[in-house]
Amino acid sequence: MKCRHCHAPLTLSFLDLGTAPPSNAYRTAAQLRQPEMWYPLRLLVCESCWLVQTEDYAGRDALFTEDYAYFSSYSSTWLDHVQRYVAAMVARFDLNAQSLVVEVAANDGYLLQYVHQAGIPCLGIEPTASTAAAARAKGLTIIERFFGVDLADELAAQGRQADLMVANNVLAHVPEINDFVAGFTRLLKPNGVATFEFPHLLRMVEGCQFDTAYHEHYSYLSLTTATRIFAANGLMVFDVEELPTHGGSLRVHAQRSDTGQQALRPAVTELLAREAAAGVTTAAFYQGFQEQAERVKNDLLRFLLDAKREGKRVAAYGAAAKGNTLLNFAGIRPDVLPYVVDKNPAKQGKYLPGSRIPIVTEDHLAADRPDFVLILPWNLKEEVMAQLAYVRKWNARFVTAIPTLELL
Repeated sequence: MKCRHCHAPLTLSFLDLGTAPPSNAYRTAAQLRQPEMWYPLRLLVCESCWLVQTEDYAGRDALFTEDYAYFSSYSSTWLDHVQRYVAAMVARFDLNAQSLVVEVAANDGYLLQYVHQAGIPCLGIEPTASTAAAARAKGLTIIERFFGVDLADELAAQGRQADLMVANNVLAHVPEINDFVAGFTRLLKPNGVATFEFPHLLRMVEGCQFDTAYHEHYSYLSLTTATRIFAANGLMVFDVEELPTHGGSLRVHAQRSDTGQQALRPAVTELLAREAAAGVTTAAFYQGFQEQAERVKNDLLRFLLDAKREGKRVAAYGAAAKGNTLLNFAGIRPDVLPYVVDKNPAKQGKYLPGSRIPIVTEDHLAADRPDFVLILPWNLKEEVMAQLAYVRKWNARFVTAIPTLELL
């Protein structure tokens, strides 16, 4: 395999999680009687541009299907995050009724609803039919296609260039990363701005966040590498913010290299220097991550087996992609983890891919009264613990597995 950005040969291994099905390929009861596609899940590092990337086995059409079940609006923490983002961008870049905001990977309209409510024209691009339909139900205009240069040129020719383009948690999800980024250069107005949010590779390594690896995540990005990819495709990074979301993310602000007028902020050079000091452009930085992942797996298995031997019941909360990575890597099945609770109706009544653990409503948790609740989306643990605070009434305890097993 060659690097998806610079096309250099890939030989440095970062993480090998064996095999797993696509993390969002939830199963129906009927599908339990059918075979399931599993693919190797291995991450490699380019020693030329230092892009960490998943080895290719499945195309995007196999991963982002019409019944894609990830809906952003089911997290109150995330809704609060994007509502504050919209207010900040409107104020910073003087957006108004004559502006146009374009969001790539608009999902269910979780963000654009606030742009729409502010009276600012907006357009969403979302390739998955299930989430696009939910966004349209909010009164939003959605183009149901994958984004790249071709679509950007079509929209620009229609006079739909953007003052602000938004790309939250999608840069990692695109196999053709050069075509994707170049599309922003084509669709931005001369002085337009684009923001990209994505999990920070530095935080992934520091926090042993190996469960953020799954087939839908093609790339794992440092600012160092993102800056190189942007520059090669006509964008200049002028600001960066470090965010707590998804265990530690970056919000990168970029503009067209040829016409942008935003001044370079000190935060960019400061973070690039910090990444250099951490060694992100050296092979040593990527060594040892495999052993950390295996330690987490073994500790979780030991906890579940001990709980079963002692007659304790463990339930899980959050049918999240990261949870599926963890459960499948550890080989966990319903005999030690009988169900997972999720408040997304699109997932309820289905089964986790690979582990085939049933997904149930919160009522099931209240009736079952387990001894432990394993929070799979650990990045939302404060939200989940507040939502499920009533389990303390029967002395249940919350558990997280990453970065280390912890009883809360």
